[in-house]
Amino acid sequence: MTLATPALPSRSLHFNPQLKRNRTDKIFTSIAALFSLIAVMPLLLVLVYVLIQGGKLISVSLFTQLPPAPGLEGGGIANAIIGTFVVTLVASLIAIPVGVGGGIFLAEYSSSGWFAQFIRVGNDILAGVPSIICGVFVYSAIVATRVFFGQSYSAMAGGMALAVLMLPTVIKTTDEALKLVPQELSWGAIGVGASKFVTITRITLPSAFTPIATGVVLAIARAAGETAPLIFTALFSPFWPEGLFNPIASMSVLIFNFAIMPYEAQNSLAWAASFVLVMLILGANLLARFIRRFASS
Repeated sequence: MTLATPALPSRSLHFNPQLKRNRTDKIFTSIAALFSLIAVMPLLLVLVYVLIQGGKLISVSLFTQLPPAPGLEGGGIANAIIGTFVVTLVASLIAIPVGVGGGIFLAEYSSSGWFAQFIRVGNDILAGVPSIICGVFVYSAIVATRVFFGQSYSAMAGGMALAVLMLPTVIKTTDEALKLVPQELSWGAIGVGASKFVTITRITLPSAFTPIATGVVLAIARAAGETAPLIFTALFSPFWPEGLFNPIASMSVLIFNFAIMPYEAQNSLAWAASFVLVMLILGANLLARFIRRFASS
């Protein structure tokens, strides 16, 4: 014999918009949607305005020629594009190994000690330090002392300043990513005789590669758009890059310099550089989201 389940009233299975709780839910849902729209509106306005002002100036010469002399027409931002990639590459080569190594130490070797807690707190504080402070610090330590073959402003100094800004993101991401790897994988490797180093390099790190790569891409995107540290370290150059130990152009500093000039040609190049830089940063963020979604699928 089976027990009969009492049937629910049919009216309880249908949405009733007249109920007070449903009306209240609609009101607060609408308010939340409005606030979300307000939050994303500045981004949309910036993208649209930069697209209108700078997108119409995109041409082949923009990516192949040097900036013109003040007041002259034509030219491009090729040296600034190359310089941005050079400085960001230098910063990545410094920040990624140090940041990943620091994250491995925090997650695998000293996860709960006082020193690890000190590093985590310091890393969080460093993440909130204004970028101009990092620029002033590297200026005092590297540029003013001319430690690089007697040179002052240089691409290497700019890369080091950007590396300081990248470190907190890379360390934090690596630390959190390694914590997400199941402990059973490490225990299994150690159980069959693998050393701690082999376990980390062959098991733990490959398992956490995707979230670490996402954090690295986000850190690179942030560094590529910084201006203040490069003004104090890499300065600017209207010529093609001449090596890592000389001043070098970058798109962010070019935008700053050309936007305040009283010449329409330079102002137009500043808008064009803004468009290119925004597209590069947007592409990096979309790549990070793609990596994250690829990991979760």
